[in-house]
Amino acid sequence: MANFTTHIAAGTLVAGALGTLTLAADVVAPENVVAVTLAGVLGSVLPDIDLQKSRAGRGMFAGLAVFFSFAVLFSFVLKFSIAELWILWLGALIGVRYGLYTIFHSLSVHRGNWHSLMAGVLVAALTAIVFKYVFDRHEGVAWLAAGFMFVGYLVHLVLDEIYSVDITGRRLKTSFGTAVKFFDNRYPSAAIAMAAATAVALVMTPSPKTFVDGISSKEMWAGLNDRMWPQDAWFGIVPRHNQRTADVKATTPKTLPLATGSLPDQQHQEAE
Repeated sequence: MANFTTHIAAGTLVAGALGTLTLAADVVAPENVVAVTLAGVLGSVLPDIDLQKSRAGRGMFAGLAVFFSFAVLFSFVLKFSIAELWILWLGALIGVRYGLYTIFHSLSVHRGNWHSLMAGVLVAALTAIVFKYVFDRHEGVAWLAAGFMFVGYLVHLVLDEIYSVDITGRRLKTSFGTAVKFFDNRYPSAAIAMAAATAVALVMTPSPKTFVDGISSKEMWAGLNDRMWPQDAWFGIVPRHNQRTADVKATTPKTLPLATGSLPDQQHQEAE
């Protein structure tokens, strides 16, 4: 299997490339591109969360502990005294970081059901839910983040599968075939539980209509095609024989305003 550094490097590369494409295609606003890109990077290390001593596992639960402890704190800030709030905050922090961490790893095995495509669908659905209902992002942005998360998750699984092939020794390692799988048939009860959790999460996700309409529009793909390659010069360096054409274009007013990059609001579309 690939190590943590390799996974996060590959995840950053793929998520960064996708982030550049979506921003250039005017699919996501600049204020949201960092968040959705980070979702892709996070997805590239999440499959190793079931490895108890991995940095991904420890970092993930540390982040969850901080998030939920402050969510609890701000939820009850007007209901309890400062001393009670401190107790709730510290209890949530310790409970998630050490209690949930211990329970999770006592029930999971490395390269089990968390190292599967079904787990990727589950975390993608949870990402859409968190972006919509916790971060209060538009439903189109929520599903874009979910897509980034799933792609990052898939990159991790494929990379582990590639590393199970010993090219120099011309052999397949014993781990071959355990990285990319829909679920782990060695633990059917755990697979059923994850399938049920995935179904519930998908029901709770926001509507994907805006996201699907946005990425399937001909205008978006046409705009992306126009932005893919420089028209006259690379990095603004115009060849001498094209200088006159570039000067003419520079003095020609733009006919279209710069778009915000936000995915269109569904209600606004229906009103039009």
